[in-house]
Amino acid sequence: MSSLLALLSSLLFGSGDYIGGHLTKKHNVVAVAGAGQVIGFFVGISLLLATRTWIAPSLSWSGYFLPGVCAGLVGFVGLNAFFAGLATGRMGVVSPITSLSVLIPVLYSIVHGERPTSMALTGMAIAILGAFFGSGPEINGGLSPKPILLAVIAAICFGIAVLLLTHGSQSNVLMTAVTMRFSTVLVMVVLALRFKTLGGFEKSSAGILLYGGASDFLANVALGEASTMGLVSSAVVLSSLYPVVTTLLAFKYAHERLHKLQYLGIAMAIAGVSLISLS
Repeated sequence: MSSLLALLSSLLFGSGDYIGGHLTKKHNVVAVAGAGQVIGFFVGISLLLATRTWIAPSLSWSGYFLPGVCAGLVGFVGLNAFFAGLATGRMGVVSPITSLSVLIPVLYSIVHGERPTSMALTGMAIAILGAFFGSGPEINGGLSPKPILLAVIAAICFGIAVLLLTHGSQSNVLMTAVTMRFSTVLVMVVLALRFKTLGGFEKSSAGILLYGGASDFLANVALGEASTMGLVSSAVVLSSLYPVVTTLLAFKYAHERLHKLQYLGIAMAIAGVSLISLS
C-alpha cells in the first residue's frame, strides 16, 4: 500500500505540474503557484471538516505544526527559485537538477537507521536516474551559472520540504499538509495585498486551477501517508517520479517530442519501480 500511495503522489504531482505549466503560458507564475496554494488549503480544510481529524497544534518538533510550517515556507522558497530558474534558463537544465532533491530525504533516512534491501537500493538508484533522464536534460550548449544556482537552491528547498513533510506526517498526515498550505497562504495574502492583484484569472480557468491546487495538496497527503506505512526512502523515491508523468502528459496532449534520453529515463523509472516493489 505504501508503494501504491507513493506512486499515486507522483501521478498527482506530475499532472499538477503539467497543469501549472499550461497556466503559466497565460498568467504570472507566482500567481499560478499562489492560487494553487490557496485552493489546496481549502481542500485540506474541507477534508478536516469531513473527517473530523482536527488536532490542536503544539510547539514540539515531534508534532505536526512546526514541521508543517517550515515545510510550507521552505517549499515556497524552492518554488520561487524553480520558477526563477525556468525564467532565466533552459528547462532541460533546471528541471533535471531540481529532480535530484529526492537525494536529501533518502540519504537522511538511511543515515538515521533505515535499511533498504540491496534490491530496493538498486531500484532507488535506477528510479532516480530515470526521473533525471526523463525530465529531458540538455547537455549541449553553454550553461549560465545563475539558473544552475537557482535550480540547486530549489532542489535543496524541495528536499528539505519533503523531509519535513514526512517527519510531521508521523504525527498526523492531514494536519501536516494543511499546516504547510496555511503558512504559504499567509505569504500569498501578503503578496496579493502588496501588489494589489489576484492574478487576473478568467472564469474559464476555474476548473483547471481547482485540479492543479487540489492535486498538489492530495499528492502531499498521499506521500505523507505512504511514509507512515513503509520505508520513507522508498516512498520519497517513488513519489519523485513526477517528472516522468509530466513528460508523458506533454507528449500526449501538447505533442511535445521526446528525446532518446527521455525514453531511456521512462524505461529506467519503470524498472526502478519494479525492483522497489519486488523488494
